[in-house]
Amino acid sequence: MGRRNSIRLFSYSGIEVFLHWSWFLVAVYEIQTRSGRYSSISWNILEYLLLFLIVTLHEFGHALACRQVGGRADRIVLWPFGGVAYVDPPPRPGATLWSIAAGPLVNVVLIPVLFVGAALARSSGVSSTAPNLDRLLSSVTWINSRLLIFNILPIYPLDGGQILRSFLWFILGRARSLMTAAVLGLLGAAAFVGYAVWTQDLWLGAITLYIGMNCWGGFKHARDLLRLAKMPRRNGYSCPTCNTAPPVGAYWKCGQCGQTFDTFETGAVCPNCRTQFPAAQCLDCGRRHPLHAWASGSLATPQVTTV
Repeated sequence: MGRRNSIRLFSYSGIEVFLHWSWFLVAVYEIQTRSGRYSSISWNILEYLLLFLIVTLHEFGHALACRQVGGRADRIVLWPFGGVAYVDPPPRPGATLWSIAAGPLVNVVLIPVLFVGAALARSSGVSSTAPNLDRLLSSVTWINSRLLIFNILPIYPLDGGQILRSFLWFILGRARSLMTAAVLGLLGAAAFVGYAVWTQDLWLGAITLYIGMNCWGGFKHARDLLRLAKMPRRNGYSCPTCNTAPPVGAYWKCGQCGQTFDTFETGAVCPNCRTQFPAAQCLDCGRRHPLHAWASGSLATPQVTTV
């Protein structure tokens, strides 16, 4: 879901919103299958656009909350399964929890707004004077509620699964919480597969495939984090973001010649081609910092208040 396969829609507060090309294919199918609900297909198109307006607001909830806790968030991609906010919160359970929970909270806030709007419209006689509008308001209200219920299921990588992982992080640590959430997600995906076969729901099967692939990726990442945690660490250095000491060994790769080396042993200089690197990447949290920031605790970046 990169920029090359997407259309840029707009930018707000430095966050760019893209639409993946496959969205149009699924949109045509979904709109056609519900064409009998309204007197004109234009209402079906409007309903589908409102669905993705809710999805966009949900993803902005993630992105803006991530920025609030000091993380990075600059891109949202809308695609057939919904939306993806590319967020990178600080590697702390509280910051991750708020970044994830803010998305469903947007849907929670929308529930009374949509219910009241639909009720007021109905009381003013819209159901008889404008039945299409009445059906649209009821449908959008129901869609928002269904999106919320589905998203908070405790199945990784759905928001509910990531919220569960964030709570477990306080108790089990970063790697084991991810491992637990990924395993539970795989079990949930297996249950979804059975339900999709029983109901012959091809769309649910496709979503289940996406969930399963992400769970497997999370499982492998957790396994790598556990392996990384057991490595011997170098004294005198710590990541300014996560305060973790770097491992001892040739785990950094030169982007020029491909040689692996220990950047802290060589002073961030490739021993093969002598390329000087301005920053060293933390293998635990992925952030990059100049070597002098690693060597001095006084130069560490200030921590944002944990929520």
